[in-house]
Amino acid sequence: MSVVALTLRFFRRTLADRFAGSFSGGLWALFQPLLQLAITSFVFVHVFKARVPGTDTLGYVPFLAIALWPWTAFSEAVLRSTTVIQDNAALIGKVALPREVLVVASVATSFAIHMVGFVAIVLILAVTGQGIHLAGFVPAILLYIPLCALALGFALIFAAVQVFVRDLAQALGQVLSLLMFGAPVYYDRVQLPEQFRGWLDANPFTFYVESFRALLLDHGDISMPALGIAMTTTVAVLWVGHRVFRRLDAHFEDFL
Repeated sequence: MSVVALTLRFFRRTLADRFAGSFSGGLWALFQPLLQLAITSFVFVHVFKARVPGTDTLGYVPFLAIALWPWTAFSEAVLRSTTVIQDNAALIGKVALPREVLVVASVATSFAIHMVGFVAIVLILAVTGQGIHLAGFVPAILLYIPLCALALGFALIFAAVQVFVRDLAQALGQVLSLLMFGAPVYYDRVQLPEQFRGWLDANPFTFYVESFRALLLDHGDISMPALGIAMTTTVAVLWVGHRVFRRLDAHFEDFL
């Protein structure tokens, strides 16, 4: 069986396992971010009176939604994939297979589920007149490809290290929370003091937040230097992830 066919097989298996025994099936995976968006929007809009700076026409709900869905896909993909080698220890001990396919299938599953939610929320916001620019819809979907590759690079690193450092997954959850607040998911860059705005660019997710908003909300723009840096970072992280995983792969069975 080819690597591609094997990856697709594990993708289908991972997708089925995610909803096995679930009363609502895949609906909860779509409903959970929607519920999170509703609660967060209520708190920020009606309690904190949050507004998007520099515009009177763009509401805070689409401003948040367009960033929150990609972040949910990215963070869930990385976090779930971190333990995938450890979780499949019995399979690895019995079947000879390229272990990377387990990580790829896990990352792909998270992105597939949340991309469906992203498409749905974009269409709902467009139909309800929330300022969505559908001309940027296809480029926004294509932007998920490098974002998925970036998540895969990190996932390969963490999945390999998790075999040897079993508490990595717990620490990673806290790190991802910090990474989220270190990107302008809940706020706009201009709301920070000017001397701190440049620090946002050290967070690889910042480019994607601002690019999704530029494409779908016409809020800000995408500079070619930023695009080049983002693509270079994605390739570098993916290359390092592959190297780290292959280097540690030979020792997995000794620690599983």
